[in-house]
Amino acid sequence: MSIRHGLLALLERGPRYGSQLRTEFESRTGSTWPLNVGQVYTTLARLERDGLVAPGGEDHAGHTLYAITDDGRAELRDWYERPVDRTNPPRDELSIKLAMAVGAPGVDIRAVIQAQRHATLKAMQDYTRLKAGALAAIESGRSRERDDLAWLLVLEQLIFQTEAEARWLDHSESRLVRLAALAPADPPGPADTPGPQAAPATGATGTTRPAARTRRG
Repeated sequence: MSIRHGLLALLERGPRYGSQLRTEFESRTGSTWPLNVGQVYTTLARLERDGLVAPGGEDHAGHTLYAITDDGRAELRDWYERPVDRTNPPRDELSIKLAMAVGAPGVDIRAVIQAQRHATLKAMQDYTRLKAGALAAIESGRSRERDDLAWLLVLEQLIFQTEAEARWLDHSESRLVRLAALAPADPPGPADTPGPQAAPATGATGTTRPAARTRRG
């Protein structure tokens, strides 16, 4: 998620100060993407530089408040309407790991896949449990509806993501098995190569002489 646009979305609801923005951002996303105050204030400084936010006075505790500008609202509207760009997908550590593990000496790539599958399925179970809690809070009326609904959407995206990851891991393992079955057998090494066989002894006429019999005492 774009921190820049996430902060603009929160500021559209009214002026806020840095720590407040961090708290609301994490509440809305269930702390899935934690922020530190430094990130928030660095982003606010850039937004102010670009004319998308402006200082809006102070609260009763002396915190500097920031308010969204008209240009900031236009930027936010454009972000909502513009599909997320997939031409430069984010780097995925798991994809990179498997790509590097293929053919790496001493690496059992199927063991790598199995370990990841275990972790992925556990994460899916954890997300599903959190989803059940979020739904129960919403249905009971105990929730802050807007934040809990946002958190529910994030959880469902994470569940779908882990389900897709588990399917991809299964597919990758199946492909490795198929390719291993099609791979040519390794050529025999020197120790496996049969040595030259002794030619049978022949007589003067070229006929094969019978082997000498063992003399018995």
